[in-house]
Amino acid sequence: MLVVTTEHIYGHEIEKVLGQVFGVVVRSRGIGGNLTAALRSLAGGEIKEYTEMLEDARKAAIDRLVQNAHAMGANAVVMMRFDSSEIGQTMSEVVAYGTAVVVHEA
Repeated sequence: MLVVTTEHIYGHEIEKVLGQVFGVVVRSRGIGGNLTAALRSLAGGEIKEYTEMLEDARKAAIDRLVQNAHAMGANAVVMMRFDSSEIGQTMSEVVAYGTAVVVHEA
């Protein structure tokens, strides 16, 4: 499945627009991860525990986006974007969204 952040895919033509598609993931660090991150935040700099969590969440969100697009009959997603937010003080939501399309080579 092609997933691009652009409106068009070079060398392909959009045959059919199927509609919006998304993948959502909500993640939380365990108590140990939160304590380690809190201690690291006192010193400043990157908090690797949260960076890894968000990288994994983005990958999972894209995987779900692809599954949902495939279920709609798409073979590509255009205009893919990420959005994220906090839920409470311990959870992060990551959404990958875009437009599911059917494309063919031009």
